[in-house]
This record gives sequence, structure tokens and C-alpha cells, in this order.
Amino acid sequence: MKAAGTRRTGHKRLPGAAGNEPRAKRVRARAGAGVRPAAGPGTSGPGVSAADTDSDGYSSGDDLPAASEELSVYERKRLKNIQQNAEFFASLNILETAKILWGGDKKRQRKRQNLKRRKPKSSGEQPAVRRSARLQMLKSGDIQVPELLIETSVKSEAIERFSGPLKMVANDEENNKVTEELMNTWLKISQGESQVKIKQADDLKTYKSSLKRMTIRENLVEKVTPKRVCSLAIHPSQQSFLVAAASTYGYVGLWDLSSQAEDEVVSQFKPHCGTVNCLHFSPSNSAELLSLSNEGSIRCGNVAAAVFDEVYVSEKWNTSSFDFLAEDGSTLIVSHWDGKMAVVDRRTPSISGEQHVCMGLKHLRTVSVHPVNRHYFVTAASQCAAIYDIRNLKASSNKPLAYLNTQMRRVNSAYFSPVTGNRVVTTSMDDRIRVFDTSAIISEIPCVTSITHNNNTGIWLTKFRAVWDPKKEDCFVVGSMVKPRQIDVFHSTGTKIHEFKDAEWLGSVCSINVMHPTKNILVGGNSSGRLHVFMDNALIG
Repeated sequence: MKAAGTRRTGHKRLPGAAGNEPRAKRVRARAGAGVRPAAGPGTSGPGVSAADTDSDGYSSGDDLPAASEELSVYERKRLKNIQQNAEFFASLNILETAKILWGGDKKRQRKRQNLKRRKPKSSGEQPAVRRSARLQMLKSGDIQVPELLIETSVKSEAIERFSGPLKMVANDEENNKVTEELMNTWLKISQGESQVKIKQADDLKTYKSSLKRMTIRENLVEKVTPKRVCSLAIHPSQQSFLVAAASTYGYVGLWDLSSQAEDEVVSQFKPHCGTVNCLHFSPSNSAELLSLSNEGSIRCGNVAAAVFDEVYVSEKWNTSSFDFLAEDGSTLIVSHWDGKMAVVDRRTPSISGEQHVCMGLKHLRTVSVHPVNRHYFVTAASQCAAIYDIRNLKASSNKPLAYLNTQMRRVNSAYFSPVTGNRVVTTSMDDRIRVFDTSAIISEIPCVTSITHNNNTGIWLTKFRAVWDPKKEDCFVVGSMVKPRQIDVFHSTGTKIHEFKDAEWLGSVCSINVMHPTKNILVGGNSSGRLHVFMDNALIG
């Protein structure tokens, strides 16, 4: 039974006459209790009696509600704490500070928008069902490993090839001003640009020191193409730095690294419909950018004429790579996935090629011309790399002058060293990078170095291609599957001499990489269309 003369405060019944009064009468009494008694004898301050001060020194007259005289000591202290905390958080201006940090930084907003993934459109086709060898009742000797070539899965009925010259207009119409500025920069740095004379580093120690000075920062990471990067090229200018990147679905992006604008100067074009496998600035006129696509065509983007013109068009949709036969870039040699080669002379009006030959190899992926004896070229095929002499080519049944290790499995790339051509570096799917001695072109080219390297990139990444550094005859760069992500630099003896990595700004696999011919600049491209640039601190400014 509850005691009489109590009122409810919190969870306890405290003594007080108000406890026996009706609820409505108590509410009216509290509503009119805003007037405090005047100061009198025995008070602890003006207008505050000693009985109104709690044991912690909090006064009941410190901006508390009008009915605080009827609250307990605990509730008066609680209300006082709530009021002080509210005033403290109001003084921090958290909401205003957050708007300044996140709402005002347009660059961060744009980067976050680019990170959002778009759902791919469904093709409507049912995915193929994979069955194990056990379910197919196959023995180990009957299993055939299929060629996983996304690049060769090009169907003429699925892709429409552009015909005729195309205007050099940005793919995004809202980006016309940026495109105009970038094209003006490209034309300016190309005027009077002579052929670059590659200067080799003095020794390996000096070369290592130059690599250690190269760093990456936030402004050196940018999304240049909307899709997976498949090829890269750096403009040879020594004053300004222009990078070209090409991707799947025919996109070619340009990025001006030297721009002082608040936002990066990036412009995207779409001169092709298929994957752009190969990209080169012309060796005699850097105002021209040549691009090769799976769709069976090569186009030349001429910034002076502001047009992508046709250089070569194949009847079949299977071109894979090209290189310059002449030093002035007037003639090209083009490889096809089906094992054919074509010689193209840009000085003639024909765009179908002057010579077509069958090499007797399947799945030609890359072609590289000897830098000194330019009648030699090396190809990377399904199971080997081979060297040919263009002077001896016939329409059919061509045999190579030399094989480079016929035991390799699916060679992804093969390139002559940039100055002497005395070495060839190959990348294959047997997790090996090999270096061959080509100082003498004999029937069996010896392998001088074999490096264990994980090259199984899967179907969502571009295949690794080990490429030479133009500034160092015996060093090359290649992507890596190692975590944390990095880009490896090897010496031709097999020694790893440097690893480009950064925990903050490099978090993905850079399958395609390229080095500047004269400056300490490395550019790597990943599967989302982003470029990561490592640059000498002296060049960053």
C-alpha cells in the first residue's frame, strides 16, 4: 500500500503536499510558478535561497524551466547538463564545417562520381554453362585448354565499323572547351618537334637513383577512358607532358599532365567501335596519333586537321598490332589475329595495304620492328615468338628466320630493345618473362634470362606486356599481381631493381605501362580506365 502525501518523481515517491492534489491543479500550479521569491535573510545570493542550491553548486535559477522549484535535485542537474551540452555542440558549427569540406570540393565530388559503377547492359544471351572434365567423362589426356581471348571475340554483325574520315570532336559535347584547349596544347608542343634522340643512363646505379625519385600524388591519378585501358602512348615533348590512352569499345582519351587548371584537362574521343589494341605517336610528326582497333582498321588522328583519317582497313575484323617499318613512319607492318600480316604505305592513296602474307602462326598478338635493321621484325603468337625478314616474305608458307623458345605457352608480347635491338623480351602465360639474345639472328635464338612472374591476369584485366624503358637499353617495366599493388622494373639479367608502389594512390593492377623517352615519367593504366603516373619530383613542381 502506498504511503499518503507522496508525489511521483522519476521512479520514487517523494514526500510533498502536491502529491495529494488533483493532476489538473498541479499542472496549473506549475504553469504559474515562474516568479521567484525576493532575497531575504539567510539567502546564498540575490533572489536565491539557500534551500534552492543543490549539493553540487548548481542553482535552480540558472535558466531552468519555470517549474524547476518542484523538480528534484537530480532532474535540475540533468537539465543543466543538457543545456550546457547543447551550447557546446552549437559552438562547434559541425554542419557548416561539413558543408565546406565536402560540398565545396568539386574535384573530390567529381572523383566520387567517377568511382560509381554503372551496371552493364544485358546482351540478352544466356551465359555458357561450365562443366568439369569429370562430368564430361573426359580423361586427362583428352582435355583441351581453350584460348581465352576476349580480343578475338569480335563479330562483324555485333559491331558497326565507322567509314571515312571522322571529325576530332569530343565524345562528350559538354566538354568542347576542354577539348579545344587540349588540342591547342597538343598542336603547340608538336610544332618544330624533331625526332627524339634517346639518351641512355650512365650506369645502373644512376638509373636506380632516378627511379627512386619518382613519386605519385593525388593530381597524378585520373580517369582518362570510360573502359579498360588496352594501350598507352606518351607524347615525346620535353616541355609539356601529354598522355594518350585507348580502351575497349573504341575510346581514345588524352590527358594534359602539364595543365595548371583547377580540373585536369582530359578529353575523350571515339574514333573506333572495337577494342583499341595499339597506340603510337608518329615518329616524324608528333601531331599525329595512330590507333589500331579490333574492327580491322587503323586511323590517324591529326590535330592540325582536327580529323581521324583512315590509314588501313581490313576486310576482316581481326587486326591486333602494328609498328613502323620506316623511321619516318611512312610505312607500317600490321598483324592479324588469324596469322596474317600486311604492309601499309601511307604515301599511297590505297587504304587496303600493299602486301598481304600468311605467317603460318596462329593468334598473332604483337609485332615489333628491329630499331637498326628495320627489315627484321618479331611476332608474338600462340605458342612461340619468331623473327622474320620482310624482304623474304611470300604470300603463303612463310617460315621464320629464327624461333624464340617454341616451348612457351601463349606469348602475349615480344619487343626488340629500343636502341640496339640486341635483346627481345617476351611475356607468356606460363608465368615467365624471358629475355633473348638477338645480337646475332640465327635459327635458334638463345634465352639468356627466365624470370618467374605471375602473368595470369584472368579475363577482366588486359594481358601483361613487358616493355623496354627507352632511356635504358637493358631494363623493362611490367605490371604485377602482387599485393599491395605495384609496377615492377627488371634488369635484363633477371634482377628486380625497383618497385613502383604507393598505398594511398595505387590500389589496382596496372596491366599496361609506358615510360617517357627522355624524362623520368611512368604511366600505368588499369581495368577501370584510370591512369597512375609516377613522376620525378623535380618535374612535378
